[in-house]
Amino acid sequence: MFRLSQFLRELDAPSPVQPRRNPPGPVVIWNLIRRCNLLCKHCYSTSADKDFAGELSFDEIRTVMDDLRAFKVPALILSGGEPLLRPDIFDIAAYAKDLGFPSVSLSSNGTLITVPLADRITAAGFDYVGVSLDGIGAVNDAFRGKSGAFHAALDGLRLCRDRGVKVGLRFTMTAENAHHFADILQLTADEGVGKFYFSHLNYAGRGNVNRAEDAGFAMTRRAMDTLFDFAHAHPQVECVTGNNDADGPYFLAWVAARWPDKAAHIQGKLRQWGGNAAGVNVANIDNLGWVHPDTMWWHERLGNVRKIPFSQLWSDPESPVLSGLRPHPRALTGRCGGCRHLDICNGNSRVRADRAGGDRWGEDPGCYLTDKEVA
Repeated sequence: MFRLSQFLRELDAPSPVQPRRNPPGPVVIWNLIRRCNLLCKHCYSTSADKDFAGELSFDEIRTVMDDLRAFKVPALILSGGEPLLRPDIFDIAAYAKDLGFPSVSLSSNGTLITVPLADRITAAGFDYVGVSLDGIGAVNDAFRGKSGAFHAALDGLRLCRDRGVKVGLRFTMTAENAHHFADILQLTADEGVGKFYFSHLNYAGRGNVNRAEDAGFAMTRRAMDTLFDFAHAHPQVECVTGNNDADGPYFLAWVAARWPDKAAHIQGKLRQWGGNAAGVNVANIDNLGWVHPDTMWWHERLGNVRKIPFSQLWSDPESPVLSGLRPHPRALTGRCGGCRHLDICNGNSRVRADRAGGDRWGEDPGCYLTDKEVA
């Protein structure tokens, strides 16, 4: 994740550049349930409105949570499918809070959040609730596969916001909805939403099937320029991006063109960040208990928490995937291997490299930097 607003604050209030450090444990995104009331085009878990057999029970989840807490996992993101469809979601959240995880968040499509559910979400004490939109009105509904989804999600977000819950909007851009990006940003500001997450399309689940609709590179660069300008003008909105760590080097060029005297400091802070953290600072557990290097990499299984504790799987020195992901910078080939920004972005998405080129250590075809910019 590229924390854009954090780097923008460095322009006015620079902090010392520190050595790059990894947290004691990874952030864990946990797909507790695969069932969903929507049918989104880019769904990485290929969810649907039906029950999926073999999902972890509440007791199994508690056992895994005990291990995660002992392993010093700093944050849990409870996701799906639609996690609010799981009857014990609030029991799961309560157990996580009782264990003392520093952060427990809910990732929802927002459409099921009614007044009673908003009250329960507030009482549960979630540190953050993220709601996804893929455009305004009918554009969003077409992406989400359900008429009325836009207004339902917006209503759900407002109900949480009005109760003092920290909420955020998430937007995944493709060529089909890029024309609504500026409108989504304006909606974020108008609604007083505290966080905006821009997700580049990654080639996972239905996102892999629909990758032909991935935004063109010129379109992506325009979107990044728009986002950078928006974040600079709206410091009250915490802006972050995900699934394309080329955003870091592109931001460096954006800064250098406007404040050349500050570019060296930003470059140092970007190196401290270090780019893609799949398999290092971020992990995924799916609804069946399989552990993955990140949320988009469901075809890569590290093992199952029903048989082996997460802490043991994540610490396995014999795992060829984890061993390849953890050096910094990574040993890569193609454009990524020869890129002068490798120490900043760390090779971007290995999922796209794997899906599109058949080589997880090859170049990421989703990198939108020019050959001149990476040479």
